[in-house]
Amino acid sequence: MKATLGAGLGLKPQHFDEALQCTQDDMWFEVHPENYLMAGGPRLAWLEAVRSRHPLSLHGVSLSFAGEAPPDERHLSRLAALMRRVEPALISEHLAWSTLDGRYYPDLLPVPRTSAVLARTAANIRRAQDHLQHRIAIENPSHYLRMDNHDWSETDFLDELVRRSGCGLLVDINNVCVSAHNIGYDARTYLDNLPAEAILEIHLAGHGIDADGGAGVPLLIDSHDAPVAEAVWTLYRHLIDRIGERPTLIERDDKIPGFAELLAERNQAQDILTAQGALK
Repeated sequence: MKATLGAGLGLKPQHFDEALQCTQDDMWFEVHPENYLMAGGPRLAWLEAVRSRHPLSLHGVSLSFAGEAPPDERHLSRLAALMRRVEPALISEHLAWSTLDGRYYPDLLPVPRTSAVLARTAANIRRAQDHLQHRIAIENPSHYLRMDNHDWSETDFLDELVRRSGCGLLVDINNVCVSAHNIGYDARTYLDNLPAEAILEIHLAGHGIDADGGAGVPLLIDSHDAPVAEAVWTLYRHLIDRIGERPTLIERDDKIPGFAELLAERNQAQDILTAQGALK
């Protein structure tokens, strides 16, 4: 699979001018669509201006695919309208739930990997993909506490979700790194067990450390407020060596530095992708 996009950045309002003027090869930007579901106005005009220069990806946080209720039809219709405006190259969401009995919780809540939840999640993804007429990449979660009574390992659950729904995968390597530390599994084995052909996008981010994470063991926090950790870069190279080039995003959502600093991290990812392409 040849990536149609190289490495990109999460698009932040304070970086509008630099993003618009950026001329890096294969550059793209990702946004949370929930911030752009209005019918018009300056924010949407700003997004369309960036889209006139660079491809966009929409990374959702509210479809609640693992929730008990199906995705909200009104939300899907607004999302479809935004897609018609900006024609995103990629669309992604999380393996999580965030709504219950009509109430929305502003967190991506953990999923019990039971066969019933698998069936429900696959049905919800199929419903959304049919409405949007676009394949959706599902992101692996971060874990902070081991949950018992799963029917499936996470990689088998994701593999089966791809098979049943036709979705793709967004592999967040920082989430893998954080979870492997927090609940005790081998990060490389996890990455090796994912279906390579289903991986549509990769996320790289930084994390924090809670020194008092419980039981005297520090807890890693998926904070997106620091540069990409060396352990994440190492896992990224391992995955790219195995699956080849994939569109790769640098995520930074807090303690956001200047555009030049983020661009340097983006260029580091692009160099890894370029080197992999040269090996073919």
